Amino acid sequence: MRKKVFVRILLLLIYAPSFGQNSDLPVDKDATKETVNLYRHLKRLGDKGFLFGHQDDLAYGVNWKYVPGHSDIKEVTGEYPALYGWELGRIELDHTVNIDSVPFDKMKQFIGEGYARGGVITISWHLNNPLTGGTAWQPAPGTVASILPGGEKHALYRSWLDKVAGFLQDLKGSHGEYIPVVLRLFHELNGSWFWWGGRNCTPEELKQLWHFTIQYLRDEKKVHHLLYAFNTDRFSSEEAYLERYPGDEWVDITGFDIYQANNIAKSGDFQQEFDKTLTLLEKIAGTRGKVPALTEFGYNGLTDSSWWTHIFLQTLRGHKIAYVMAWRNAGYKKDGSHEFYVPYKGQAFSDDFKKFYKDSRTLFQRDAWNEKLYF
Repeated sequence: MRKKVFVRILLLLIYAPSFGQNSDLPVDKDATKETVNLYRHLKRLGDKGFLFGHQDDLAYGVNWKYVPGHSDIKEVTGEYPALYGWELGRIELDHTVNIDSVPFDKMKQFIGEGYARGGVITISWHLNNPLTGGTAWQPAPGTVASILPGGEKHALYRSWLDKVAGFLQDLKGSHGEYIPVVLRLFHELNGSWFWWGGRNCTPEELKQLWHFTIQYLRDEKKVHHLLYAFNTDRFSSEEAYLERYPGDEWVDITGFDIYQANNIAKSGDFQQEFDKTLTLLEKIAGTRGKVPALTEFGYNGLTDSSWWTHIFLQTLRGHKIAYVMAWRNAGYKKDGSHEFYVPYKGQAFSDDFKKFYKDSRTLFQRDAWNEKLYF
């Protein structure tokens, strides 16, 4: 009898999928019920379409700030986005507002509103350089090493994580449940513009930082309502993407950021690279059992009248990803420049965005609600 039981267990171990592949559980095995349900829905969502998201959507837009119920997406389509992006930069310094001047108290309110509508919350963190005291965009050799266990700034980094954990633990729904959050740690980590990226640290140092950060939030601070998103900037091969990948047991969502700008400023060039990169991402996510997502994208100013339908949507039709997140609508500045990545009411090409919105594969707030992502 014992021999038969042993053989059955052995066969299960041999033929069971490896950890992280085809799993219906996120990497935090103590994740809340709502977080587990969100993860499971995101893994299957690509067959139906993709959630559409927008950074800071409820806080401000072109020519407005902090108007209750307002949203540039809603003003154009009549509906809120399905995904809301927010930013924690400066929370580590005890500031009351983040790097984009959004008050943290208001942010908590907006997050609650988005969640109550069935939407998904994703958060990034442009944390200051802990070694130099400069911004996230001030690289310095040795910064990552300085905050690893044993490093001279390790205690400071732990104190910063305490503040992040405190903010996250304040996010609760109407029944007292924690609001699930997709935490986008150390984003664009293959680029060298942030102190945690590219040539500013070794791949091994970045992996160690990733491991420590998750362990601290999950095991020390008992934060169990997070999904962890690993995202690079543009990349050209599977090997390049995985160079700093911390391991399947540390990642729930694999994504990348891409903007139509610089050497892919022409729509045709952007579409070609976007398509190839999505194909690579799908392969990586599929092999490792992860959720594929476009974690950040944009085309500032939107000067192509059919970009949303003929470039962006046409490319996405050939792929299955869970969500896309457009960057923020900061609006027009005193120097005459502008920053907006989705149309606003009255913008010249908003009609094309309405066509994009009406497509069966684009999922906005009502679709997210109907999907019952947390149940």
